[in-house]
Parts: sequence; C-alpha cells; structure tokens
Amino acid sequence: MLRKKLSVMALLLCSVFLLLSSCSNKEEQDTSSTKLRSTAQIKKNVGSKIVTTRQDVQKKTTEDYQQVVEEGDYSLDDPYVKVDPYGTSPLTALAIFTTAQEAKVSYTVQGKSSDTSITNTVNGDATMTHQVPIVGLYANKNNDVTLNISYEDGTSDSKTIHIKTNKLSKYVKGAKITVSKNDKSQMDIGDNKLTLIDRTTKEPFAIDANGDVRWYTKNYSQHTFEELSNGHILILTKKDINSPAYNDLIETDYLGRVYKEYNFKNKTKSSDSANNGENDETTLIHHDILELPNHDLLATVSDGSEYKEDVMVQISHKTGKVVKVIDLKQLLPNSLYKHFKKGSDGKNDWFHQNSLEYDTNDDSILISGRNQDMILKIDFATNKIIWIYSGKKKSTWPKEYRDKILTPTKGTSITGGQHALTRLSDQDGNPDSEDILLYDNNQNVTNGDKDASGKYSQAVQYHINTKKMTIDETWAYGKRIGKKNFTYIIGNAQRLSNDNTLIDFGFKNDGKESNIIEVDKKGKEVFNVTVENSASKAYAYRAYRMSFYSDEYQFNVLDDSN
Repeated sequence: MLRKKLSVMALLLCSVFLLLSSCSNKEEQDTSSTKLRSTAQIKKNVGSKIVTTRQDVQKKTTEDYQQVVEEGDYSLDDPYVKVDPYGTSPLTALAIFTTAQEAKVSYTVQGKSSDTSITNTVNGDATMTHQVPIVGLYANKNNDVTLNISYEDGTSDSKTIHIKTNKLSKYVKGAKITVSKNDKSQMDIGDNKLTLIDRTTKEPFAIDANGDVRWYTKNYSQHTFEELSNGHILILTKKDINSPAYNDLIETDYLGRVYKEYNFKNKTKSSDSANNGENDETTLIHHDILELPNHDLLATVSDGSEYKEDVMVQISHKTGKVVKVIDLKQLLPNSLYKHFKKGSDGKNDWFHQNSLEYDTNDDSILISGRNQDMILKIDFATNKIIWIYSGKKKSTWPKEYRDKILTPTKGTSITGGQHALTRLSDQDGNPDSEDILLYDNNQNVTNGDKDASGKYSQAVQYHINTKKMTIDETWAYGKRIGKKNFTYIIGNAQRLSNDNTLIDFGFKNDGKESNIIEVDKKGKEVFNVTVENSASKAYAYRAYRMSFYSDEYQFNVLDDSN
C-alpha cells in the first residue's frame, strides 16, 4: 500500500515538473521567437531604397548652370553669380566665369571683424572655366567677396564682388545667440571653420566666432548630420516642413545640390516624445549615421516591433538596400530588454542607442546606449562583443559576458545616459590600449551613478587597457560648472585638431537653451556661446566645429555622376 502511494506521489511530482518545464519553455519561446524580428523582416520593415525625387526637381536648375559654363560668356570682371543656387542654402552662392589662361581660384568672404573671414580654395586642377561654390555669407547683407586668381604663369589677379542676401528664416532668426567668450587666437577656427548647430529638429545652422550665422539649410533635419569622405553631407529630412515623418536621407552639399536620396518605409518609425500623439513627428533613423570605408552607410533604426532604437542596419550606397542587420537584442542578455518598462507609446526603449562610430583600427563599432547607461564595442565582421563598460556590477552579468566587462580604476566615473562616444587618436603607442571621448549626461537611468546623478554633466576621456580589461578616466570637463549645466538628455563632445574640446550642453535649463563651450587641454575656456531655443525641439542635439568646406569637396555641374 505504501509502495502504491509513493508511486502515485512520484507520478504527480513528475507531472508538475513537466508542466512547469513546459510553461518555462513557452515563456522563453514567446520572448525569443514571436517578439523578436528576423533579419529578413527587419530589412523588409526598413524598406530603404534610392529615389531621385529631389534630383528630378533640381534637374532644370543644374541644366541652366551647365549652359552658363558651356557658353563661357562671363569673365572675372563680370562673373555670373547666383545666390542660393538650389533654393535650400540661402547663405551660399555660385560664381561662374572664364579666364584667358588656366588658373586656380580661391575666395574670401570678408568678415565683420578680425578672424571671421571665410576663405576657401576651389579644389581640382587649374582650368580656364571656373565654378566657385561660395559658402559663409552673412544674412541680410551686401557681402564683400574677393575672388583670388593664381595663373599658371605665376601671375595673379583679384576681383571683389558684392553678394546680397535675404533675412534669416523664422526658426534660425528666433534662436537668440549670445557669445560670452571668444578668444579667437586660441580657438580652433582656421580659415574656414564654423560651429555647426545640429538641432533635434528644424534647420541646422552654423555660426562664426562672433555668433553670426554664416550658413544654414532650409531642409528641416532630425538629429542626423554627417560629413562624407567626398565632402558632401548627409541630412535626414522630410518631404516638406509639414510632413510628420523624417524618412528621406539626402546626400547634398553646402550649396544645396542633392546627389543621392534614400527613402524609408514608415513601418519602423518612432518618436522621442513617447506619447504617440497624432501630431507627433516621427523618424526612421533616430540618432546617428556613419559612412563605412566602402562608402555604405550604417544607421541606427528600430525594427518595427514593440522594441525601438536598438538596431543598426548597413545600407548599400549603390542600391539603397539593407545588406546587414545588427540587432542588439541578439547580442546582449535578454534580461536587459525583457523586464524594461514600456513607455506610454507602448514601445520598449530598453537600450536607446544614441551614437555609433566605426573604428578603422580594428574594424569595430563603438556604441552608446543611453537607457542602459552603457557603452560597448563590437567586432563589425562577427558582431561579437569586444568590451562593455557599465555601472552594472560584473557579478550580475551572465557568466559568458563577464570577461568582456571593463573594470574601472579608482576615481573613474560611471557614465549615465551618455552620448557621442568617439575613438581618439593613439595617445601612447600601446597596441593594447585605446582612448575614447564621450559626453556624460550623468543621468542615472538604470546603471548610472546614483549618488552623482543630476549634479553635473561633462565631457570625459577614458583610457582603456584591452589586455587588462580596465578603464581609467584621464580627462574631464563639466563637473566644476555643476548643476547649472546639467542636461539629462542630448549633448556632444568633440576633440578638435588643436587638442581643444568642443562641448555641447544641449539641453541646458530643460531645453530652453543650449550652451556650447570650447576648452583647451587644461580646461581653460576659450569659447562660450548660448543659444536660446525659441521653438520646440530646436535645441542643439550636437555641435560640431567643421570646415566649410573640406579639401575633398569638388563642385562641378557638368559631372552628373557626383
């Protein structure tokens, strides 16, 4: 009888075990197969393709300039000049003229004060027919622009022309700019560098050391602004200013000529406002994009599921199609995204990737995830994780990840809600080390420093020993400014060519203003500008010091392949 009871009990225990096991397997199956999108589905949802909408609109304009060049009726004494040649870049002009012998041309837009003139050399071989893309005009002014001619026989000539421009657009004019410091002798400005204000929405614009606007585009842009190796720029824009979706990525130049256009389906759209209102603007590339060595593009996107802002796609520059997908849910522990609280829009923004950078040294990708207070590096060819830095204790990671976790040295800050992770040039010649720079918002989202959170934001430089798997803070600026420059979202840090650092405290005073500061290696302030944001989401998502234009840029209306 006892033996019979034991048998029944064993059978019951076995049944319970099998039932629990089945439930457990079902839960795991639901999360991994029904909620996550396959690579094929993500490619389909992104739906990227190359279109020619804007090139078609500009075709007649380009043909008109081609005719001017081919006829050759304009001389240096009386050049052809067209302000805003493509209708989207009001502070630029195109000058066309011929000379009796081959020559090289440069120009200078005369500045209002010292060290604010903009000088560029027209790139390319010496020629008798000249197309001069002029950048850096002032708004609402009759600009003095000097054309400088260097002939092949060693002689030279010059001609000053006058170019009248119109007033600034509403949302550029409405951004009140106040410069409190501009030590031009110590700033990294060169002959043609400006500070680009890349806004969360509205028009990107660029200012000189005095705070005067010297370039802007009428194309509304959402976060994304990237210079390409050929001197063109990528801007994520939309069909018109009233369109709700930023789903057109254009390769353009500073004059506004469009060379290529990528269009995306709306299936992966997302909104940072997270309230899913009818009038919310949405975006298809949410925070960052870069050009790979083969000229393909790598972009941060969502996958069309309940998860958002945790996928990267490689887009062919030849076909516009997605050729590779990197889903961070497939790389990191599922506990990070399974239990993350959804937003009011019903989306799970567990990672919130806000920057990416390609490292040519080892074919890797540097990634920043705001909502995990995490930065990491992955091998681009294999998608394998190289290292992770996070305030999440090593012991709480699954065992298979623990050898990838960097250990901070004493006094090294833990990042919180960070942005703009970049690799710096070699600092010590050690192949087992690397140096990075980022903007640490210092906002504890999930794994940040709870004690320091909200007290300051800063630009931080770290030294990583990849052999010892340690990370050491070697430079920082922002802590001493304190809470007045704390920004819980957005921001940027850029190491400049003279080793100064440009820092964008983009969401200062809850987004009412953006404060951009340039400091030298010792932390001495050499430039300080505040931009009061007059419109919703018009704050400085990032600020860059950029050349207008680069040595790789060549403008040629006769070349339709550009």
